[in-house]
Amino acid sequence: MTKAAHIIGAGLSGLSAGVRLAKEGFEVHVHEATQYTGGRCRSYYDGATDMVIDNGNHLMLSGNHHVRLYAKTLNTYDKLVGPVRAQFPFMDVASGKRWLLDLGAGRFPGWLFDAKRRVPDTYVRDYMALLPLVWAKPEALVEDTIPCEGVLYQRLVEPLLIAALNVEPPQGSAGLAGAIVRETLLAGGAACRPLIARDGLSPVLIDPAIDLIRKKGGSLTLGHELRKIERSPLRATGLNFGTETIPLGPGDVVVLAVPARAASGLMPGINAPTKFRAILNAHFRFVPPADVPALMGVVGGLIEWLFAFPDRLSITISAAERLLNLPREDLARDIWRDICKVAGLAADIAEGPLPPWQIVRERRATFEATPEQNALRPGAATELKNLFLAGDWTNTGLPSTIEGSIRSGDHAADLILQMQE
Repeated sequence: MTKAAHIIGAGLSGLSAGVRLAKEGFEVHVHEATQYTGGRCRSYYDGATDMVIDNGNHLMLSGNHHVRLYAKTLNTYDKLVGPVRAQFPFMDVASGKRWLLDLGAGRFPGWLFDAKRRVPDTYVRDYMALLPLVWAKPEALVEDTIPCEGVLYQRLVEPLLIAALNVEPPQGSAGLAGAIVRETLLAGGAACRPLIARDGLSPVLIDPAIDLIRKKGGSLTLGHELRKIERSPLRATGLNFGTETIPLGPGDVVVLAVPARAASGLMPGINAPTKFRAILNAHFRFVPPADVPALMGVVGGLIEWLFAFPDRLSITISAAERLLNLPREDLARDIWRDICKVAGLAADIAEGPLPPWQIVRERRATFEATPEQNALRPGAATELKNLFLAGDWTNTGLPSTIEGSIRSGDHAADLILQMQE
């Protein structure tokens, strides 16, 4: 008898669960409330710049095992491109100083003992002071675990942690920060090569997943918002979409892969984070000079990371609440000035007419990665034996990242498959 898996939400966590289940013989049906797939990880045509952009700039690393396996399943891993070695160019826009953090390509952290490869004006003892993060508990604060001052903090730790946690690092969960350190820096350069979806997030991570699910006999329905989960004491028995109710058979399963607030409305009583933080991305249609790296870290300025795509320059700013209500034109001008400094563009370009641009402000981009909010994250299993949760806001052991999102979908699928044994 055919077993159906209903995936509620066509974001990355839901699709990763759907892909796993489709390959194991489930008939997968994806239901998406909006008119687009991918959630916060998608590409779309933008009229202001007259080009296809990503909703947000997402950096993945070679040590992101779930990302790697997911992309390999979709036959798109070769479209995640990056340098052979784990190298990260940085610039301090306040001082004009530039440097290259070179973590190498192996597992042994030899770069720590080479002043030319580590952050300038830092010493091995500075990095040793970060070790308490490795065994920190989730309820500990970063500021109570490591020094939140000094050259190494300003030039590496702060930009790394604000990007990963999306909160001011001192107030972040030391346990979540430690997970990032264990899976990246502590694993050596082999785990730290930056990977970027140069052709766009949707062509690499979203559209191929939908294609695979459909080829396996599944479906995708857009504009299909789940209104209510009908249930008995132990099982979900039906999915009410307002205009129709889909009954669930004895072997059917549900993966609820929607944002935390929506999940709380559909499953009253579940734990879920209640506080969220913003991320701002900006895109400028400007062909970058050939010598501009694909990714650059930025300190001492407004922007934090600069991405150079073939047809545009894009930036990311995390924990961006302070920028949400600023006039867009003024903000675009300030961002463009920083971009020009980092990319080495001439002053007349920096102060001349802005190239076509777009600013994307995600007010609830991630859950607030503090100890308080981390403690509210639920596991994948629920009180209903055939209903499971997925999303980067669930208890993945990581902050809100692409790796965490895919990991959550994989975990939900693992529990379902174990239930079938």
